[in-house]
Amino acid sequence: MLLGILDDGTLTAGRAGQIIIGDKNYRGHDFEATLASAGLILLRPARQGEPARPGARLFRPLRQIIESVNGTFKGQLDLERHGGHTTPGVLTRVLQRILALTAAIWHNDQTCQPVMRSLIAYDQGPLGIDRLVVTEVL
Repeated sequence: MLLGILDDGTLTAGRAGQIIIGDKNYRGHDFEATLASAGLILLRPARQGEPARPGARLFRPLRQIIESVNGTFKGQLDLERHGGHTTPGVLTRVLQRILALTAAIWHNDQTCQPVMRSLIAYDQGPLGIDRLVVTEVL
């Protein structure tokens, strides 16, 4: 799938040295050669029996962040029950939740809150995130 996405040369133009982080199933000599020819660097965990790969020390903390953000999307932002029935409706509702989390992280950073991804302060009131209304634009 990644190679299909990268077939669009505009995504990689001017991005020599861009780092792509993937799981251990992004593998294979031809796959990595294709990425390298596009000037992309692949970081992924080593598979069993493989020697250690560059960036291995980054994966555990990075995975924790990804799992935490996904947990916030699923838990507090109810992403799995978005209520969209059309492609534009689904996109609108998913983007709404991404924007809500981004705004909360920005606000928490600006106000020096101890936990950046916390939305608890925003979903308890009568106009909390669970009551946001989005108007679809077709």
